[in-house]
Amino acid sequence: MRQKINRYLNTKRIVLLGFILAAIQLSAQTTTIAIATSDNMLLLQTDTNNRLRTIYFGKPLENESEFAAVSAGYNYDEFNSGIYNSSYTPSGTWNLSEPAIQVKHADGNPSLELKYVSHKVEKIDDNSTLTSILLKDPVYPFEVTLFYKVWKKENIIEQWTEIKHKEKKPVQLLKYASANLYFAGKDFYLTSFQGEYLKEMQPVETKLVQGIRTVDSKLGTRAMLLQTPNFIMSFGKPASENEGNVMIGQLAWSSNFKLDFEIDSHKNLRLIAGINPFASEYTLQPNKVFKTPSLIYALSNNGTGEASRNLHNWARKYRLLDGEGERLTLLNNWEATFFDFDENKIKGLFKDAKDLGVDLFLLDDGWFGNKYPRNNDDAGLGDWQENKKKLPSGLGYLVKEAKKEGVKFGIWIEPEMVNPRSELYEKHLDWVIRQPERPEIYYRNQMVLDLSNPEVQDFVFGVVDNLFVQNPELAFIKWDCNAVIYNAYSSYLNKKGLPQSNLYVDYTEGLYNVLKRIRAKYPKVPMMLCSGGGGRGDYEFLKYFTEFWPTDDTEPLERIFVQWDYSYFFPSIATCNHVTDWGKQPLKFRVDVASMGKLGFDIVAAKLNPDDKTFCKQAITNYNSFKSIVWQGDMFRLVNPHENDIAALMYVNSEKNQAIVFNYLVNNRFNITATKRPVVLNGLNPKKNYTVKEINLYPGTKSTIDSNKIYTGDFLMKAGINPNVNLQRTSVVLEIKEVQ
Repeated sequence: MRQKINRYLNTKRIVLLGFILAAIQLSAQTTTIAIATSDNMLLLQTDTNNRLRTIYFGKPLENESEFAAVSAGYNYDEFNSGIYNSSYTPSGTWNLSEPAIQVKHADGNPSLELKYVSHKVEKIDDNSTLTSILLKDPVYPFEVTLFYKVWKKENIIEQWTEIKHKEKKPVQLLKYASANLYFAGKDFYLTSFQGEYLKEMQPVETKLVQGIRTVDSKLGTRAMLLQTPNFIMSFGKPASENEGNVMIGQLAWSSNFKLDFEIDSHKNLRLIAGINPFASEYTLQPNKVFKTPSLIYALSNNGTGEASRNLHNWARKYRLLDGEGERLTLLNNWEATFFDFDENKIKGLFKDAKDLGVDLFLLDDGWFGNKYPRNNDDAGLGDWQENKKKLPSGLGYLVKEAKKEGVKFGIWIEPEMVNPRSELYEKHLDWVIRQPERPEIYYRNQMVLDLSNPEVQDFVFGVVDNLFVQNPELAFIKWDCNAVIYNAYSSYLNKKGLPQSNLYVDYTEGLYNVLKRIRAKYPKVPMMLCSGGGGRGDYEFLKYFTEFWPTDDTEPLERIFVQWDYSYFFPSIATCNHVTDWGKQPLKFRVDVASMGKLGFDIVAAKLNPDDKTFCKQAITNYNSFKSIVWQGDMFRLVNPHENDIAALMYVNSEKNQAIVFNYLVNNRFNITATKRPVVLNGLNPKKNYTVKEINLYPGTKSTIDSNKIYTGDFLMKAGINPNVNLQRTSVVLEIKEVQ
């Protein structure tokens, strides 16, 4: 009996020793790299063939000594596919699934292998690090460097790749993704955002099933018109505002994009994101570096609310131009005049701007062109000289007259575009993107200039530069882009002997070059990014712009939904919201909706009745008192308009001593008489005492809210408060202040 026990113990010792030796051998053979934020961790590990794999994505592991052991828990048969969890999947060798990179070498060979060589971690500051991982092909002098920039506190990762080779002749990049992520788990839910003109940012949530779900654009410019590079991934269950594991992401690229979400045969998720390879085979010269755009994503274990607040904080601090600065309220002339104006009519609007109390007057489309005057959208684009009939004294005169009235002056431009009825088109047909053997196709009667051409880049820079040189006190630029790219063909690339498939990438990089030059010379001038509304708005563009125009649909009820859905990705300081005459809602409703961001007016202020004018002036005064909370505070989505009869959203300052809550009626189908239940607030200090006061009251009305009553933060965040929204009170704005 004792001998049997000893034999059993010896066997156990041998097995245990085998496990220990295997672990030591595994540790010796592999390299494990951790990419960690405060609340999440991505683990990468080399296998026995020195290929880099993603072995973990989830909450941080406490013990570094256990990192290398994670992969031992998975038993996946890979013979049918190659490797699903490759950290950057090549094409043409062992891989049989969707690749992240596909190339054709200088000798015509279409195969690529990537093996780990080295990595380094650079500490940028106390909150951010940059990890770079070098991968090389063992046969060809071809390399890829993976970059992971981490902002620990905000739980943000920015990921991109740099591709380089030393072959004797150019290499063709057939596909070149920015990121290749892998998630092991069960049940994945994707929220993507589709739309069309005036119907931007329509959310669609889908439970991903086996196969590939693709979100992409092939429009060239105005790339977000039909689908956007923004997405929400939820793990295990559908996305929720205050609970669950989520990723909120965006490909920061201002042209064609492609996002592939693949459920593989193991029911895990592969995410490959980057420039759309459609018509974009890129010729990479020896020793040149091709840098892909960034995939930027916020991670949260507590729902979409926390993830979007993290993304907002990051954007204001690190990406959005002047994200922690000020913004100008404005009066725009577009709805008041359209193309029909002269300098006297514009001068009269300066008085309206001053009377309302806004900071800036914006002169919109129609101020330029002489041989082909800009009296409609079919002429003049490209001829950026003041129209002498409309503005005989020039822009400088208007800038001075605006200053006399105490307001600043801004102007609209669309410098990437050209009308066929223009002097620019007649003089520089070779600057226009067009197929010389095909009939021209127009979008809004215009075409796109070829920014892959350095001469065109100089011209576009000169449009902006000349405006500032001639008018140094010009205070604001609205930069529009209303056409997509049809008949994609570049005379410049043809002349240089470069392939036409470079056009989409080179156009976008050319545009970035122009914007870099503008910001080097004019670093602080506010610029609004517009593109027929929501055709543009990404975190690569927003390095150069202070704000963007989310949609041309200014109908206030629709705006509630659009602004709600943009709020997952952008802080309110970045979104421009204008009060117009669209919709049947009262003026108060329109102003309240527009106050959830950067406020502007596009109305005929002189025609407002006395009560409307009094209300607007008081609302602007109120806005100036709380705008810093909207711009810089934490945003909490309280009642979802997609699921309820009302919408409610609030902003809380960092000290938690002041907040603003916006409440709206979004459904009157059933003759709703009043909000049925309280709105439960968020983001306050449960230990503090607060008063709740209704502001933005229309003249002659009284609030139903008792502004003298004192509540604890605990009560407001558990029991809530009823804003009493009804058919007579369709919008209610509440100001919450701490009582000392």
